[in-house]
Amino acid sequence: MGKRRTRWPVSTYSRVVPSTSGRVLVVDDNKVIRQLIRVNLELEGIEVVTAADGAECLEVVHHVRPDLITLDVVMPRLNGLRTAGRLRSDPRTAGIPLVIVSACTQHEVESGLDVGVDAFLAKPFDPQELVRVVQSLIDTSTAGRVRGSGDTEAAAGHA
Repeated sequence: MGKRRTRWPVSTYSRVVPSTSGRVLVVDDNKVIRQLIRVNLELEGIEVVTAADGAECLEVVHHVRPDLITLDVVMPRLNGLRTAGRLRSDPRTAGIPLVIVSACTQHEVESGLDVGVDAFLAKPFDPQELVRVVQSLIDTSTAGRVRGSGDTEAAAGHA
């Protein structure tokens, strides 16, 4: 009887950070890993949306319009490398930077490079390295879009 219910003013699913420096779609079938990546990026002012596998990523990517996507390799329904291939083959998502966050074999790294993955982080990953890679790729990608498609290579050289 004496207890009060506390109402939180914001949703806990997708927190919009006022001074965001980008939006990242985190795709991993492990909820703990999704949360770990989310917390580390949100602490740096990056907005994070999550998906549980590659199929869900492809369902939400056009609504979310992320500046970068992180992908695990081993996931149910659609793995990270196939998801990366589909993202690269769609003109609407072909330019989004892709980061594989997974315990990759050399073969998976080579396959990822073949489909156009931009960076790889091995699990377990260093949170500071995650933030550095994500911010660097978002900055490079954003600079390329601001300058125009003709200056994309010049923007990449300044990262």
